[in-house]
Amino acid sequence: MKSIGQVASSIGFRPDDLIPAGRGALKVPVALVRSRYSGSHRGHLVLVSAMTATEHGEGKTVVSIGLAMALERLGHRAIVCLRQPSIGPVFGSKGGATGGGRSTVEPRSVIDLGLTGDLDAIANAQNLLAALVDHHIFRGNSLGLATDRPLLPRASSIEDRSLRDITTGLSASGPGFPRPGQFAVTAATEVAAIHALAGDYADLKRRLGRIVVARNGSGGPVRASDLAAEGSVATLLATALAPNLVQTAEGTAAFVHGIPYANVAHGTCSVLAMRAGVSLSEFCVVEAGFATELGAEKFVDIVSRQSHLDANVGVVVATVRALRHHGGGAEDEVSAEAVERGLANLDQHLDNLRRIGLDPIVALNRFPHDAPEEIDRVERFCAERGAPCAVTTVFQDGGSGAENLARLVIEAAARGQRSHPAYPADASVEDALARIVTEFYGGASVEFSPEATADLERIRAMGEANGPVCIAKTPRSLSDDARKIGRPTGFPVRVRRLARWSGAGFTVAIVGSIVTLPGLPEHPATETIGLSDDGEIVGLR
Repeated sequence: MKSIGQVASSIGFRPDDLIPAGRGALKVPVALVRSRYSGSHRGHLVLVSAMTATEHGEGKTVVSIGLAMALERLGHRAIVCLRQPSIGPVFGSKGGATGGGRSTVEPRSVIDLGLTGDLDAIANAQNLLAALVDHHIFRGNSLGLATDRPLLPRASSIEDRSLRDITTGLSASGPGFPRPGQFAVTAATEVAAIHALAGDYADLKRRLGRIVVARNGSGGPVRASDLAAEGSVATLLATALAPNLVQTAEGTAAFVHGIPYANVAHGTCSVLAMRAGVSLSEFCVVEAGFATELGAEKFVDIVSRQSHLDANVGVVVATVRALRHHGGGAEDEVSAEAVERGLANLDQHLDNLRRIGLDPIVALNRFPHDAPEEIDRVERFCAERGAPCAVTTVFQDGGSGAENLARLVIEAAARGQRSHPAYPADASVEDALARIVTEFYGGASVEFSPEATADLERIRAMGEANGPVCIAKTPRSLSDDARKIGRPTGFPVRVRRLARWSGAGFTVAIVGSIVTLPGLPEHPATETIGLSDDGEIVGLR
């Protein structure tokens, strides 16, 4: 392992440029990104997405890290940009988000368990804003906030289903105002989305001020700026807005910054991290959340629109395990027939990348028990579909296990492609939803519940019923029903609720059974995580 100072120097930072931020991490000042790394130099942005995953995940983070290391091995300066792990999944079923085997970002346990405190800062900012809403009501409610419905949710970084719907304002020692309340997991809050999208401190404050914190008695929006809250809330994010520089297991530079979920929010690392990444490298590898119909679509329709950072290369991570699953077979039993049937799911994701202007490259993340005949079938399918395919073994081999993939990426970058949005910037919410559902999911129609219809009318009355939408749905299916595996077609997608995130700049559509505060599984990762007698953290997945 290199020192973090050596890593910083290798990508062009001077010793006094950066701010120490704990063991193995440095903060890049926001002003430095704005002044020095927003110029004309721009490396290739490689967007890494995936086919529809199983509940175990298919190694998208592992491949992203391994690809950056492989590009460095081939003589190209590379940086990988990842979201920060969210504490909830670390202790739940998914585990951390720092890779695995010989393809990790380091120091792994520090990153998984909070890194530089950005997660706490985002939770505190969301909770301060919620507290100021309650304070305003307690002090007379001069703005006429309606208190008979949930207002701005509070944040919990721990998966705790008991906090989803609560009653607040109960008091045994003084006057209270009982009312319905809610919590969301920190990564599913609007403040988390804003933190990842803001371009500088002025932009951060503008976005925070636009947050709709409540409705008044006539249904109109009350914003954070109406409470004069944006300045104080922004102070809690002052340090957190600066990107975090760490390194991979092979000493390649990595930015790990921003935590927005890939369903309720847009699911990529921060805009500031990506701006620094493309300015400091030849290849900036960016991991998009979940599969192409979620992460990649939201990248082009939300992130690129707001940041002007377009992708130049698109990679789809696939596994034989996931193909067996989507072909109706057992995930751990060799079956070329199940793989054959499951290729329909991969095909949708190849089409999705082409829809946004990128010729797809398939990274087949190989597991030890994958059979040669299964791998051969995937490679033949990719050849038939005109999608270059590289088998990767980065978990076992580190960067050397992705050198063939890196060569395909280099060839693709030379073609000069640029991604583009899937629908016009001024599309209505209804039209944007219809385009995504019919083209990216393979569905037939979009249906609105009565509650969603009422939400849309309120958003329309605000004059904000056009522009990007962010669909919050299961990542386990192309549809809104996790039980529909493979490549389902002809299904309706039912929108339960709509929420306007004015500060983040998009409208959230809640579909299917998605929740904004997950619960712990029957056997959470807490059962194996612990602290040794000499202070070492053990058992992180």
